[in-house]
Amino acid sequence: MPTPTKGARLGGSPAHERLMLANLATSLFAHGRITTTEAKAKRLRPFAERLISKARIGDLHNRREIMRVIRDKDVVHKLVAEIGPQFATRPGGYTRILKTLPRKGDNAAMAIIALVTERTAAEVEEVQRKAFKARPKAPQAADKTAGASATVEAPVAAGSSVEEAPAEEATPSPAVQEDED
Repeated sequence: MPTPTKGARLGGSPAHERLMLANLATSLFAHGRITTTEAKAKRLRPFAERLISKARIGDLHNRREIMRVIRDKDVVHKLVAEIGPQFATRPGGYTRILKTLPRKGDNAAMAIIALVTERTAAEVEEVQRKAFKARPKAPQAADKTAGASATVEAPVAAGSSVEEAPAEEATPSPAVQEDED
């Protein structure tokens, strides 16, 4: 029987690869972003996005499916309770891979894989549309005149006199004195 060749292998046996992806996914969901090699990041992306899709549904069956892969209950709870609802309206593309400088020791291509936290353009438009509809109407002209008459200057007392302090004579700077000569 031929050796399976679907997808890049990350070294070692298929069991080692499966456990490595589970550990990477656990770290990604716990911290929001991780730095790893490009090959591992490219293999992790579809794996993590399938788990997020299951977390979006959030029922008991999907929670147990996630628990088969991620064995840390705190991370599973965070994934189902926080990360899943965060991506509830997003149809896909939950992660982003950013290439970084090569690793110092062996010059391996490195990348940062992170959960996408920005809103999509459609979500931003919907929020703006709701804000526009909820905006109150412009104040009427009567309100403007009432606000202007509310500010009244304080009257000056008739018997009080205000004296000004004498101005000090300014001495010209040395640069100005040279010009006068």
